[in-house]
Amino acid sequence: MISFLVVNPFIDSLLKILSIVGLMTVSAMGLIYLERKIAARFHMRLGPTRTGPAGLLQSVADALKLVGKEDIRPASADAWSFELAPYFVFIPAFMMFVTIPFTLMLNVEMLTLGLLYIIAISSVSIVGWVMAGWGSDNRYALIGALRAAAQGISYELPLVLSVLCIAMIAQSLNLNEIIAQQTIVPNILLQPFAFFLFFTSALAEMNRAPFDIPVGESEVVGGPFVEYSGIRWSMFFLAEYTALLIMSILIVALFLGGWSWPFGEKLGTSWQILLTIMKTSLVIFLIFWVRVSVPRMRIDQLMNFCWKVLIPLALIQIFLNGLILVFHLPTFLLAVSSIMLMGVLVLIINKSMQNLNKNHIVKNNLESA
Repeated sequence: MISFLVVNPFIDSLLKILSIVGLMTVSAMGLIYLERKIAARFHMRLGPTRTGPAGLLQSVADALKLVGKEDIRPASADAWSFELAPYFVFIPAFMMFVTIPFTLMLNVEMLTLGLLYIIAISSVSIVGWVMAGWGSDNRYALIGALRAAAQGISYELPLVLSVLCIAMIAQSLNLNEIIAQQTIVPNILLQPFAFFLFFTSALAEMNRAPFDIPVGESEVVGGPFVEYSGIRWSMFFLAEYTALLIMSILIVALFLGGWSWPFGEKLGTSWQILLTIMKTSLVIFLIFWVRVSVPRMRIDQLMNFCWKVLIPLALIQIFLNGLILVFHLPTFLLAVSSIMLMGVLVLIINKSMQNLNKNHIVKNNLESA
């Protein structure tokens, strides 16, 4: 646990808050730079190169520009909703840092129900998106806000169900206990389908491609924050990249053994920090890879995929986990059942793609005729 060795609890809390804000700002600026460079590499471009050595100061320059820009509010906007919306998006991301376990002893505060706390806090940001869209008095912003609300509420369900799969195996909602139980076998080997559920739902919760429908510039110009500028606009992106970091660390903790696997408890704090950084970097790279490789889904495809595919399969996974754990069946059956569900998912996606191609062929034939 992070401790600043001060007697006054108010000062201790203030120092923790300042350390979290500093970490959020620095990590967001670093992630923006990395995403630009990685996306440029995939697209055979250079990315930032001019501002500072290798373009390292580009994020700093952008931050200074945003701080100095005029803060404009539409004349017809609802003052309270418009002004408070960025805080309803930013503060939940800030609060999720509280119980994130970086190492066995390095965290702000380890809560017994830390996993439940993170899931509950993450859903509050939906209110901020709706407030931003409604308060802007802009139809594009309102449509983006409605999309964000529908998408966030829908994909919150498979996210919670995937977490429940892990909680059933660990018999705990304490993140440190969940990590400590992965000393030998990480949960991704026992529950690959739950990993896919969580990863996909996290992308949708963060409005990352291919689930960036609420902010799709080709459809709704810029989403709920299209009317925002300057520092308020930057708060939305700061919250997005903070959520990206937190979700990546959470994936590492739930499925990749966190600071524990391999040899985390034996080799000490330095090795635990290195493990967390390497695994988190790998997950972040995977998220960037998906963004530059997978095209955006339509809103109907996105909602159908959640309600008709992910949620039913997630409920089946929970039922199978319950049978295996209650009747004390061999542990490898957890992996077998999860792999089978992954196979079913692949078949469903393949069948959907075939039907989509057939429909396109029929449509093209009718148009040509």
